[in-house]
Amino acid sequence: MNDLVGLKVGGVPEHFNLPWRLAIEDGKFREVGLRLHWEDMGGGTGQMIRGLEQKSIDVAVLLTEGITKAILQGLDAKIIQVYVTSPLRWGIHVPYHSDIQKVEDLKDGTYAISRSGSGSQLMAYVLADQQGWPTDNLKFNVIGDVYGGLWALENNEAQAFLWEKYTTHPYTEQKKCRYIDEVVTPWPCFCIAVRTDVYEKHFDKLKEMCEVVNHKAEEMKTMENIIDVISWRYNLRSSHVQSWLNETEWNYKGIEYPLAFEKTVRYLKKLGLITEEESTDFREKLF
Repeated sequence: MNDLVGLKVGGVPEHFNLPWRLAIEDGKFREVGLRLHWEDMGGGTGQMIRGLEQKSIDVAVLLTEGITKAILQGLDAKIIQVYVTSPLRWGIHVPYHSDIQKVEDLKDGTYAISRSGSGSQLMAYVLADQQGWPTDNLKFNVIGDVYGGLWALENNEAQAFLWEKYTTHPYTEQKKCRYIDEVVTPWPCFCIAVRTDVYEKHFDKLKEMCEVVNHKAEEMKTMENIIDVISWRYNLRSSHVQSWLNETEWNYKGIEYPLAFEKTVRYLKKLGLITEEESTDFREKLF
């Protein structure tokens, strides 16, 4: 088995990526000639984009809007598949002891974001756009990860922090922050992207990798004790896991979603996050 193709895959240490973990543990990738090393990336999409840039990872499971923006601005990578087809529900979190009660109160606030170009930053733009606020007034504080976000709220270094709402729920229970609302992505939330050199060298193996993970996601969705498994592994309440599973769909059949990217590109352009020139021929650049 020395002829296995070794790949380093980066993704957030969250419940969305359990299909990868289970497929690795069950030896499913080895069966198709792949040796996968999974790397938890708590810094999210921004950290994975750096990883692809610096070649410390080969493949990344990251937010659709983040990878789209990065590739159109020159990242040498390709999107090989939409991974999670349902949207991501971002919780809007504020300091626990603050007077902030509703989204309107955040109009001139500072947002804690994990990294520049991260989902936590891009969704602040989406929120401002939905609220009709001028997006060029947005203020950000780069904090690294979820713990940095909580610290920024507790120390009044930020008035808001956007993060996946089920992941942060334990912290709202510990009164480290307060959830006031949510903002939902207008597109399928996660994609699988790969460095272009790896894409060109191992195209067929990457297709098989996607098939394995898609199949495992479909299997996982109907596993008898899946609620308990996710609850235990990710420290989440069973009732929240149930809601999350009901809301979440993976790309079981590996279907292409070209219109989703059209929408993402249109949004990034509207928010001034990419230029008209960067968005030209976006399909050729992305895939």
